[in-house]
Amino acid sequence: MKYYLIAGEASGDLHGANLMKALKKKDDTAEFRFWGGDLMEAEGGSQVIHYKERSFMGFWEVITNVRKALKNIRYCKEDIENFNPDALIFIDYSGFNLRIAKWAKPKGFITHYYITPQVWASREGRVQDIKRDIDHLYVILPFVKDFYQEKHQIEVDFVGHPLLDAISNRYSFDATMFKKQHQLDERPVIALLPGSRKQEIKKMLSIMLSMIPKYQNYQFIIGGAPSQEEAFYRNIIKNADVRLIQNRTYDLLSIAHAALVTSGTATLETALFKVPQVVCYKGSWLSYQIAKRIITLKYISLVNLIVDKPLVTELIQADLNTKRLEKELGNILEGATRETILNEYDLLIKKLGSGGASERAASLIIKNSKKAV
Repeated sequence: MKYYLIAGEASGDLHGANLMKALKKKDDTAEFRFWGGDLMEAEGGSQVIHYKERSFMGFWEVITNVRKALKNIRYCKEDIENFNPDALIFIDYSGFNLRIAKWAKPKGFITHYYITPQVWASREGRVQDIKRDIDHLYVILPFVKDFYQEKHQIEVDFVGHPLLDAISNRYSFDATMFKKQHQLDERPVIALLPGSRKQEIKKMLSIMLSMIPKYQNYQFIIGGAPSQEEAFYRNIIKNADVRLIQNRTYDLLSIAHAALVTSGTATLETALFKVPQVVCYKGSWLSYQIAKRIITLKYISLVNLIVDKPLVTELIQADLNTKRLEKELGNILEGATRETILNEYDLLIKKLGSGGASERAASLIIKNSKKAV
């Protein structure tokens, strides 16, 4: 069968690649065309546009890039029609994907949503658009299944979280070799994960770096995003005593004692590696003012949302400052707070179910598409 996948950032690229790998196992005729990144490209098929060429975030940032976004939407529609896929698969990236779905469903394309839009967090009215435009929904968080089925009477398939597979399938890791390769010393590691987009990295990283002189018994390492060049980070780092290691986030988390993490998928990844963390977020003033009026959640991190309590500290906007961050980082380096987080991580992992999310999603997509393989 022919599969057209649309992912919009690094996490979508990861999950899209694992889904493609699973689809190839189950369908030896699989042909792919996709919007994704390097990981999806490594699985074969034809890449349309790399996600880093269309990566911008926040309400103000979207407004200033609206012409580029509309051009991409027009081109995507034309490209789908030319490819004529048996399955059109959306992976997160809701602002773009829901617009494509609204056009695609009346055209007769079978629409699948893997890692569904966060309508449970904001703009819940979009549920009706999803019900109208998406044929099959595959959710990866247990509370999201309840949101759709119990609150909105929409049938979905809970497939488990693909990060469990992404981590368990990771290549063999040698911590000693990794430390030697990157000239790390024996001090405990504090990982800095400032996000993947330029706007968020600029706002978060400088505050994270302010912790270095305050915790000199630790070594700080930045997990660089694959979408950004080294030179971009160097302009922010300047003379700070910190190492930058790009495209090796999971290896970094494997040796980390604690982490400062920008809100997003990385908060859950950090928890799955059982690393105590402080969650950080700071957006532009306008983006934040709009967001706080439409987001209805008690928490911004996936960790706290899954366990439904403030397990890890979230420092948002004005609360993300040097004084407060120093205090919260100290709390997770040792003592009762650290132990509580580590114990609760085990319960969080159980809530996510077993591995095999990509395999289950692939089987359902094949079953629910136009042609039988």
